[in-house]
Amino acid sequence: MTIHELKERFFQKRSYSIEDTCQLLDFAKQTYINNEISLKEFRNVIRELEALGAQNIDVFFESAIKTEA
Repeated sequence: MTIHELKERFFQKRSYSIEDTCQLLDFAKQTYINNEISLKEFRNVIRELEALGAQNIDVFFESAIKTEA
Protein backbone atom coordinates (compact mmCIF):
# COMPACT_ATOMS: atom_id res chain seq x y z
CA MET A 1 0.00 0.00 0.00
CA THR A 2 1.20 3.48 -0.83
CA ILE A 3 0.33 6.81 0.74
CA HIS A 4 -1.77 7.59 -2.32
CA GLU A 5 -3.82 4.42 -1.77
CA LEU A 6 -4.18 5.26 1.92
CA LYS A 7 -5.47 8.73 1.00
CA GLU A 8 -8.00 7.17 -1.38
CA ARG A 9 -9.19 4.81 1.34
CA PHE A 10 -9.48 7.75 3.74
CA PHE A 11 -11.55 9.68 1.18
CA GLN A 12 -13.86 6.69 0.63
CA LYS A 13 -14.53 6.39 4.37
CA ARG A 14 -14.68 10.06 5.34
CA SER A 15 -15.74 11.82 2.09
CA TYR A 16 -13.02 14.47 2.30
CA SER A 17 -9.33 14.64 1.40
CA ILE A 18 -6.47 14.77 3.84
CA GLU A 19 -2.88 15.91 3.47
CA ASP A 20 -1.75 15.94 7.12
CA THR A 21 0.77 13.13 7.53
CA CYS A 22 0.10 12.78 11.27
CA GLN A 23 -3.61 12.23 10.67
CA LEU A 24 -2.79 9.74 7.92
CA LEU A 25 -0.54 7.93 10.39
CA ASP A 26 -3.45 7.67 12.83
CA PHE A 27 -5.75 6.50 10.04
CA ALA A 28 -3.21 3.84 9.02
CA LYS A 29 -3.15 2.58 12.62
CA GLN A 30 -6.95 2.39 12.75
CA THR A 31 -7.04 0.62 9.41
CA TYR A 32 -4.50 -1.96 10.60
CA ILE A 33 -6.25 -2.48 13.96
CA ASN A 34 -9.52 -3.09 12.10
CA ASN A 35 -7.79 -5.78 9.96
CA GLU A 36 -8.36 -3.78 6.79
CA ILE A 37 -4.68 -3.87 5.78
CA SER A 38 -1.93 -6.42 6.37
CA LEU A 39 1.07 -5.94 8.63
CA LYS A 40 3.30 -5.63 5.57
CA GLU A 41 1.09 -2.88 4.08
CA PHE A 42 0.99 -1.13 7.45
CA ARG A 43 4.78 -1.18 7.82
CA ASN A 44 5.30 0.15 4.30
CA VAL A 45 2.91 3.06 4.68
CA ILE A 46 4.28 3.92 8.14
CA ARG A 47 7.81 4.05 6.73
CA GLU A 48 6.67 6.36 3.93
CA LEU A 49 4.76 8.64 6.29
CA GLU A 50 7.63 8.87 8.77
CA ALA A 51 9.98 9.74 5.90
CA LEU A 52 7.64 12.65 5.13
CA GLY A 53 7.83 13.84 8.74
CA ALA A 54 4.79 12.20 10.31
CA GLN A 55 5.02 11.85 14.07
CA ASN A 56 2.99 9.80 16.45
CA ILE A 57 0.59 12.36 17.94
CA ASP A 58 0.43 10.48 21.26
CA VAL A 59 4.19 10.80 21.67
CA PHE A 60 4.01 14.49 20.71
CA PHE A 61 1.44 15.22 23.42
CA GLU A 62 3.35 13.18 26.01
CA SER A 63 6.53 15.16 25.38
CA ALA A 64 4.59 18.46 25.46
CA ILE A 65 3.11 17.55 28.83
CA LYS A 66 6.55 16.64 30.22
CA THR A 67 7.96 19.95 28.96
CA GLU A 68 5.21 21.94 30.69
CA ALA A 69 5.68 20.16 34.03
